[in-house]
Amino acid sequence: MINGIGSWLVKHSDRQANKTAIVYKDKRFTYRQLNDRVNRLAHSLVDLGVRKGDRVNALLFNRNELMEALFACAKIGAIFVPINFRLSLEEVEYIVHDSGGIIFIYDDRLEGIAEGLTARTPQIRSFIRVGDDQTGMHLAYELLLADAKREEPEYVVCLDDAHMMMYTSGTTGRPKGAVLTHGNTQWNAINCLDALPITEDMITLTVAPLFHIGGMNIFTTPALYKGGTVILEDKFDPQLTLELVEREKITALFLVPAMWLAITQFPNLENYDVSSLTFNISGGAPCPLTIIEFFQNRGIPFYEGFGLTETAPVVAVLDSENSVRRNGSVGKPPIHTEIKVVDAYGNEVPTGEVGELVVKGPNIFVEYWNKPEATKEAIRNGWFFTGDLAKQDEEGFLYIVDRMKDMIITGGENVYPIEVEQVLIRHPNIREVAVVGYPDEKWGESVKAVIALKNPNESLDLQEVRAFCEEKLASFKIPKQIDLVNELPRNATGKVLKIVLRAKETENSLI
Repeated sequence: MINGIGSWLVKHSDRQANKTAIVYKDKRFTYRQLNDRVNRLAHSLVDLGVRKGDRVNALLFNRNELMEALFACAKIGAIFVPINFRLSLEEVEYIVHDSGGIIFIYDDRLEGIAEGLTARTPQIRSFIRVGDDQTGMHLAYELLLADAKREEPEYVVCLDDAHMMMYTSGTTGRPKGAVLTHGNTQWNAINCLDALPITEDMITLTVAPLFHIGGMNIFTTPALYKGGTVILEDKFDPQLTLELVEREKITALFLVPAMWLAITQFPNLENYDVSSLTFNISGGAPCPLTIIEFFQNRGIPFYEGFGLTETAPVVAVLDSENSVRRNGSVGKPPIHTEIKVVDAYGNEVPTGEVGELVVKGPNIFVEYWNKPEATKEAIRNGWFFTGDLAKQDEEGFLYIVDRMKDMIITGGENVYPIEVEQVLIRHPNIREVAVVGYPDEKWGESVKAVIALKNPNESLDLQEVRAFCEEKLASFKIPKQIDLVNELPRNATGKVLKIVLRAKETENSLI
């Protein structure tokens, strides 16, 4: 009996069999067709020796086969492990070994990684190749499905069973596998329906990578839970995104701020019909007010969300009505999630004071895979300690001040980089900015701003930056050093790699 997320497709294939569920390129699948393909893959995995609790690795771009693998694993109780397709062979190998995967499904565009793994990962029983070319040294995905049974798999799967292991970004070391249950993903979907205007008429475009919790669980799984339609695209390009919004009549779009920035700066934006959009949401990093205002001024409601891999991911949502009035806030938690801001002893801090954000609810992950000490440190008395510094205002709106590790202490004063970044991003020639600390013999640390310009032909020096910050920031928060760069270094989920910025002394540093 299937009680996990696999049951979603069973119900929808019965209730609305001919409704489009997933679109990838020129392939369109109804809920009945999607459920049929998922069943065939599920039986194929069982025939290859996969049993409940086994891990299935997937190195895939955003495409229908990735979602089929997710739901096929769900129906037989296996654990789906999506892997970042931008990783090197050594990094992929680490995740395969760490997760203990026994099946490796990969996109034929990534065949070099799969071939490199063949001799390095003897625990992998079968490699499955996805793509138009059905020849090659490994099992062909479509041929497997063609020979498989289509009946519903009969396995007992519960909401408390693990269904996905998603590896954290690993910006400060080796990534950890956060184990999410069927219940985590289902309750996250319910939370999304509570906090966002998601309906069964929703048509969403998923271009954020599905190996990231934002791409997977902000709109994609909630849309399928509700019975909506998901358009999948395997690369982000602002023009292609606008074309898809126009052609597919996209009603809701989730992007990270760097993607939204590219959309707002696209030179021919007005030539595209985006009137189908009923709302947008940003996540993954703080969204500048300029982007929010850009869409609000065009009559498109704009939401901002905050979450983590470990929370499946939604922790808080800032609704469109407050997105300008409470800019800088990430909003309030959805109905089934609790939050607190606590001090070093776990006691709640007064309103307006900074502490660590802790989260509780049915969306909280169960463990870091094979890391009991890290799990024990992260989950205490049912609360997940996020490592994020936060505060709440008198109305209960939550503000993420920064990561605990990113806070700068200069002359005994705490500087939260996000506060400085939100000021600098409003400079007319700053396209993106990251603020980090650097060693200072006198103050311990001082503030550095790493800046990418909108127009590199127009100069920007430290004196101008400091003058712009005057009267907006306390003097100890104003950068004492700037670096000008073409692009900020980011990981595959769009987060700025501040660990790289702190370690790198660029030649064009202006002191």
